[in-house]
Amino acid sequence: MRGLLGLSSIIDRVNEVIGRTMGWLILIAVLVSATNAVIRKLFSVSSNAWLELQWYLFGAAFLLAAAYTLRDNGHVRIDVLYGRVSERTRQWIDLLGHLFFLMPFSVLMVVYLVPYTVQSYTSGEVSTNSGGLIIWPAKALMLVGFVLLTVQGISEIIKKIAIMQGIIEDPNPFHNAKEQAELEAQALLEQAMKEEVRK
Repeated sequence: MRGLLGLSSIIDRVNEVIGRTMGWLILIAVLVSATNAVIRKLFSVSSNAWLELQWYLFGAAFLLAAAYTLRDNGHVRIDVLYGRVSERTRQWIDLLGHLFFLMPFSVLMVVYLVPYTVQSYTSGEVSTNSGGLIIWPAKALMLVGFVLLTVQGISEIIKKIAIMQGIIEDPNPFHNAKEQAELEAQALLEQAMKEEVRK
């Protein structure tokens, strides 16, 4: 199990670096969007390439950060039932959800996206919009995003099994809405106190 946990740790670190880096793509997308809007208003000039670049950047940020979000247990969850069951039951729900829902879906997406991306690349597919961008990088982003999500799913399964065996502590314990609000308030208070001490 130690070897698998080592693999899980490597996957987690890689997806953390990629996920944090994707935040910069949002900033770049905003700058591209703002620049395009200003040029369009001031000079009545527009470009489909710039418009498409915005959705490339925006899509890349979400696709490539999905695995990082899974790693930090940040996906939306309806906790009406989840919050009322025991911690052990929650671990089983997560494990079975990863095994029977996440993994089949993400592996299927990878299997279908490989030929979809290769065909787009080999045919030199270009946007149907005048002056638009080439299409295969957007399709490649989908493929890479689902590959990252698949390997992060493997990491999560390894960690869930280790947690259930008592080998490791849960890195992302569940908190209901009230507990989460209290934790966030406590973190804000601690940050404010640190800033006060610096003054």
